[in-house]
Amino acid sequence: MTMGFRLGWQRTKRQPDPSHLEIPHAGEVFRVAVRRVAAARRFTLRVSAATGDVVLTLPYRADFARAADFAQRHGGWIAARVAKLPETVELLPGAVVPIRGVEHRIENRPNARGTVWEEPRATGRPRLVVSGLPEHAHRRILDFLKREARKDIEAAVLRHTAALGKRATKITIRDTTSRWGSCSTTGRLNFSWRLILAPPFVLDYLAAHEVAHLKEMNHSPRFWRLVYKLCENTDEAEAWLKRHGAGLHRFR
Repeated sequence: MTMGFRLGWQRTKRQPDPSHLEIPHAGEVFRVAVRRVAAARRFTLRVSAATGDVVLTLPYRADFARAADFAQRHGGWIAARVAKLPETVELLPGAVVPIRGVEHRIENRPNARGTVWEEPRATGRPRLVVSGLPEHAHRRILDFLKREARKDIEAAVLRHTAALGKRATKITIRDTTSRWGSCSTTGRLNFSWRLILAPPFVLDYLAAHEVAHLKEMNHSPRFWRLVYKLCENTDEAEAWLKRHGAGLHRFR
């Protein structure tokens, strides 16, 4: 979500910018990070759907006072975008978290054996059970989700690389905010652990997408033909990510 304003160059000597601005609107105060970017040609306000951060970008030589005034005048815009962000969900007992697209209720059993496991139910939501003290629940749940993500992603990558006749040099699982996956020129594949929250066909598509980059480091027609060959659910997965992808970042 972005708000922009074009401007001409200002060739004046400038003082160091503050790291952020505080923009008031309707009784609330929004913290806005300030970034100068040499390639920028206008003032831009952006609200990250992944992190909720509000960022004001301005050209390197632009007048800071004008940029601050731009942000002040768009306090209502900032408030409206922030209000539309998904509510944050902490990975703690009582919360509901999707695993492979299926909602699970997190339940703490302090004296149970094991660490974290899925427990199906005849009726109602399945449980994601975590043992040990409640204060350790978040870390245990996050570690479990990352392990499950790695297991599913590695299996999908192996399947698609075998079909393509290419090999990934390394697979890394991270908590990325700008993209779900990436492929380096050396064959290293990176993926977000949050893909374990999505339905399996979405994870499979992202694995196919990055594996296709092992052969085509671009988004040319030839690249997309490879993706469709590897994953027949490409269109469905793309549509799902457009509708629901940002919501995967609300789980903290």
